[in-house]
Amino acid sequence: MIHLLNLLAAIALLVWGTHIVRTGMMRLLGENLRIVLARSFSNRGNSVLAGIGVTGLVQSSMATCLMLASFAGQGLVSTGAALAVMLGADVGTALMAAVYSFDLSWVSPLLIFVGVVMFVSRQNSDVGRAGRVLIGLGLITLALQLIVASTKPMIENPGVRALLVSLPNEVLLDILVGAVITVLAYSSLAVVLLTATLATSGLVPPSVALGLIVGANIGSALLAFFATSGSVPAARRVPLGNLLFKLIGAALTIPLLPHVLKWLPQLVPEVHQQVVGFHLLFNVVLAITCVGLTGPVARLAERWLPDPREGTGKRRSHLDPAALGTPSLAISCAAREALHQADVVETMLRGLLDVIRNNDLDLAERLRRMDDTVDDLYSAIKFYLTQISREALSEREGRRWTDIVSFTINMEQVADIIERVLQDVEDKKIRKNRSFSDAGMAEICHLHERLTANLRLAMSVFLDGHVRDARKLLEEKARFRDLEHEYAANHIARLQDNTAQSIETSSLHLDLISELKRINSHLCGVAYPILESAGVLAATRIRQSQLGDLDEVKP
Repeated sequence: MIHLLNLLAAIALLVWGTHIVRTGMMRLLGENLRIVLARSFSNRGNSVLAGIGVTGLVQSSMATCLMLASFAGQGLVSTGAALAVMLGADVGTALMAAVYSFDLSWVSPLLIFVGVVMFVSRQNSDVGRAGRVLIGLGLITLALQLIVASTKPMIENPGVRALLVSLPNEVLLDILVGAVITVLAYSSLAVVLLTATLATSGLVPPSVALGLIVGANIGSALLAFFATSGSVPAARRVPLGNLLFKLIGAALTIPLLPHVLKWLPQLVPEVHQQVVGFHLLFNVVLAITCVGLTGPVARLAERWLPDPREGTGKRRSHLDPAALGTPSLAISCAAREALHQADVVETMLRGLLDVIRNNDLDLAERLRRMDDTVDDLYSAIKFYLTQISREALSEREGRRWTDIVSFTINMEQVADIIERVLQDVEDKKIRKNRSFSDAGMAEICHLHERLTANLRLAMSVFLDGHVRDARKLLEEKARFRDLEHEYAANHIARLQDNTAQSIETSSLHLDLISELKRINSHLCGVAYPILESAGVLAATRIRQSQLGDLDEVKP
């Protein structure tokens, strides 16, 4: 029993090691990996090479598939080009399995020691993230050694040997078992390494091992397919096409397995290298065979998963669930949805002036309903961001996460203020058939014009993060405050002159310019995280000279 427990622990350590390496590389190179993939779609050859390189780093073809699915879901890449990258991604995973097939037992303690020192000393830097990757690599090699040590006593057991001899030689059953284990382990690399190690120990016959390898490849494609089940059809076509490629490869390989079992030992003497070599050969041949079929398979996937018909009234959300496995990509999705939220707020803000001018009750009702849309977008973005692992974000991506939260909060509060203003205008002006004076209306129009410009500037600051624009936006806060004071004083002067229209709308006028100032304050709040990150934001706006004068005043 203790030997079985040791084996299960070693398998768990192997899976955990591959997870640490994958997440560590995503933290270290997540943004750069996106750039490499985005530039690789010019031709099929570059796409395959990019897939090999990126997946060789992250050691997970599923992670690459999720990135590509998100690109496809947002219309940034065609399904055919993404499938070509996936063919290379599967080769990249197989290459990493081949690297681990060498004796790296002496490397394991060195990698773990150096990795821990780097991670502990500079945990929140790139050095610490690189140390995390080294720790994962060391755990993988250590887990492989533990698997070998744990299986030796089990192989010597007569009961286990009798069970192995009695196993049915059913390749379809082996493939099914391999696929299921891969889905449960969430890593085809770990299953391939485990199968090779068990085959070396004699716990798994070579014929069964090859069947498990084919199943592991299918299981890897199933993982990505299941992970994108809630995405838009365009995103689901990439894992579907990749699954079709795997099934094609399995269908072509099954009849050839008896022949492979005969000549594979002649080419590679060691059982471990035979299993890993077969895995690499399977994916290389599949890439060469199917690279020319990416177009037809893409069209077939588009036929099976068509785009929703236009005119359904439902907008496609940028919050792609498939991107959650790639935190840097998920951050970009959340930012795009936040900009859409700002677009809705801008529509409300522009319509506000039309309601004030034209006393349009129908427009006021439509604009108030938009506040519910803004609230729904805020809730969706907030929930999406909470699903992103903060630990998997770099320092810059962590700041961007905070910027998005701050931006969406400000936009939601702006929409709430606009809704209140619309209700006040409807109750105190439209239904009572009152109107502002010409001078008062001109002041409101001027404030509204500056407010619309500041909203555009706030969106630009959020999108680009330029410190210069953030400074300009913050300066607009002081200018707007001065205008609010000036126009309030002008209104008081008109009241003293007994202007009838000013007297009738006095309360609404003062409340309105005050609410417009509050909206502007929320818009200018977008600049604070940018300026704070750049280190140019003062701790207080109170001048030291004035503070000294106040200290001299005696109570």
